[in-house]
Amino acid sequence: MATNPLSDISTWRFRSSGLRGIPSICSAHPVVIEAAMRHAARLGLPVLIEATCNQVNQDGGYTGMTPRDFRDFVEAIAKRVGFPFDRVILGGDHLGPNPWKKLTATEAMDKAKVMIDAFARAGFTKLHLDTSMGCAGEPVALADALTAERAAALATVAEAATKDATVKPVYIVGTAGPIPGGAMEEIEELEVTKPEAARETIRVHREAFAKAGIASAFDRAVGAVVQPGVEFGNHNVVAFDVDKAASLSATLSELKGFVFEAHSTDYQTPEALKALVDNGFSILKVGPALTFALREALYGLDHIAEVLYAGRRKETLAATFERVMLSHPDNWAKYYFGTPDEQRLQRHFSYSDRIRYYWPEPEIAKAAEDLLALFGNTPIPETLISLYLRGVYEGVRRGRVEPTAHGLSLAMVDLVLDDYFKACL
Repeated sequence: MATNPLSDISTWRFRSSGLRGIPSICSAHPVVIEAAMRHAARLGLPVLIEATCNQVNQDGGYTGMTPRDFRDFVEAIAKRVGFPFDRVILGGDHLGPNPWKKLTATEAMDKAKVMIDAFARAGFTKLHLDTSMGCAGEPVALADALTAERAAALATVAEAATKDATVKPVYIVGTAGPIPGGAMEEIEELEVTKPEAARETIRVHREAFAKAGIASAFDRAVGAVVQPGVEFGNHNVVAFDVDKAASLSATLSELKGFVFEAHSTDYQTPEALKALVDNGFSILKVGPALTFALREALYGLDHIAEVLYAGRRKETLAATFERVMLSHPDNWAKYYFGTPDEQRLQRHFSYSDRIRYYWPEPEIAKAAEDLLALFGNTPIPETLISLYLRGVYEGVRRGRVEPTAHGLSLAMVDLVLDDYFKACL
């Protein structure tokens, strides 16, 4: 039986070389996934790609993909890029009743069991169990013991689904992070998870797994989601403070075999990301920052197209986004506040990047495809790259970045990825 590549992650940060932590790429955008694979390939490293319960599930999620579809989608990108698929680690994030929490607990958990079975059978080998949310008629947040009991019920399904699997899944427990999709309000300061809360989370889950008859499965629990004090709102980023997280980090010395998983590390500085890994937050989740960078790339290309190909399109990509988002406000209206002008700014430029939910929309997908088709493989003038995509201008001048529309898009995402991979080495 093959060993799960994450099974010994608790020992990584003590290595003298090689991976000391791992970026978790939380995106379903093909350009983001391609950029991550290309970066990992240059370094000779594996790549961890995760899908959330809202993004991918048996009902299709907002991407329209089931877990098997997502695996096939990632595998097709790996084949096109030439990245060995056996170096791809697939993860399922926030697996639990969240997509169906308006149903009764029994109904929602039944749906969650179908979902985790689908993730496990599709070969996802990192499973984050998140059953902390109340369902119809329940409090918003549940007691630790009930959360753990429901998590163990999901793990039982995953264990049955993988009883003959070559690679057994590892589990992540705990929910001291933002809800799937991100924070809903402006964030000023966050309370770091208390050490006793982290210890209690692991204790109750260990007991619940044992009570469910799957104690051995908890031996493959390698991480707990905690709040190290990082988050981003629509307009601001709460930076990691090593001193405030020191007592939480120290707790890992008592939690043999565990690391901490940090959600919402997007937009942290390179120094903060390295400090997170150095202090035991070994799994760095990143998603919106990657699609934020991709949106910057395509909006830059949108402007360049208006210079080089004025009048060739009926509508710019930005105008298409605005029209579609106004017509279908469900993915942003509850999150963006203020005057119409303030909401418009947030729709396009918020750190929360809720624009990412609209990439699969047919009109937007076609507008992005048409934009890239305008350029084809024609080199873009360096002077326009300097004006509209300054972040990758130096790479173009040094010959490291291909000055095509696709090459520039990959390079913009790669600027973010570079911070994460460097922090983990």
